[in-house]
Amino acid sequence: MDLRIFTEPQQGATYDTLLAVAKATEDLGFDAFFRSDHYLRMGTVDGLPGPTDAWITLAGLARETKRIRLGTLMTAGTFRLPGVLAIQVAQVDQMSGGRVELGLGAGWFEEEHKAYGIPFPKEKFARLEEQLEIVTGLWATDPGKTFDFHGTYYDLTDSPALPKPAQRKIPVLVGGHGPSRTPRLAAKYADEFNMPFASVEDSERQFGRVRAAAEEAGRSGDDLTYSNALVVCVGRDEAEVARRAAAIGREADELKLNGLAGSPSEVVDKIGRYAEAGSSRIYLQVLDLDDLDHLELISAQVQSQLS
Repeated sequence: MDLRIFTEPQQGATYDTLLAVAKATEDLGFDAFFRSDHYLRMGTVDGLPGPTDAWITLAGLARETKRIRLGTLMTAGTFRLPGVLAIQVAQVDQMSGGRVELGLGAGWFEEEHKAYGIPFPKEKFARLEEQLEIVTGLWATDPGKTFDFHGTYYDLTDSPALPKPAQRKIPVLVGGHGPSRTPRLAAKYADEFNMPFASVEDSERQFGRVRAAAEEAGRSGDDLTYSNALVVCVGRDEAEVARRAAAIGREADELKLNGLAGSPSEVVDKIGRYAEAGSSRIYLQVLDLDDLDHLELISAQVQSQLS
């Protein structure tokens, strides 16, 4: 079971804070550092000092880390034109020496679009499908050849399809709860399917849909990696769990039900249930980015048992 650290910087984080978390992620033996792609805080937090851009952040971290994978859960398809996104991600992949992964989603948070003047189209899912085809098609085009795409929403003619990533193929993540279109997109374009903030039972059901869609598309269901994203709150005792839950505005009992919370042994047991459902990778949503002791505890007493 791979454990990856997943952050939500729109809730309030500087680049230096994210750098500290990324370096701790690397030093403590976690597999990857991922971040959300949002420009507006959610809930009652103030979000200060303000948003950081996902791919600018990852470009910086690409130069200041050596081992960990770097990526997004999920880049919003509404934020960037697909040709520009392909250039940005390929460049960051080069800057990292081939450690980047792209999670790409349709975009859903209308308020942040209004706040920063970003168009929020109605037909987001159909646009996402074209975006996935364009981004992966640009990267897959042989050097010296050109890429063309003529869709409903995007039109590319004689693109040199440059630059190329450092990796032969940048892993692409698709995720979500949709019962039909989402599995179909994952089967066609994704290397990994991510089920965010879902129960073991719902995850197993959705993984099955994706496997079936992959088989229908002529792929083996085992071609994809299956993963979950879950909020994490681990403590050595109940008081420490409660303190960490309160620090992120949550209740310990609710987190135990809906996330990965409790003692290290409790969290290991619950991760085991997700593994039985087919998950081989967990994105640990860390909401208190100043609590690096939390990461040390997870590394020492949770990750050590899984490896």
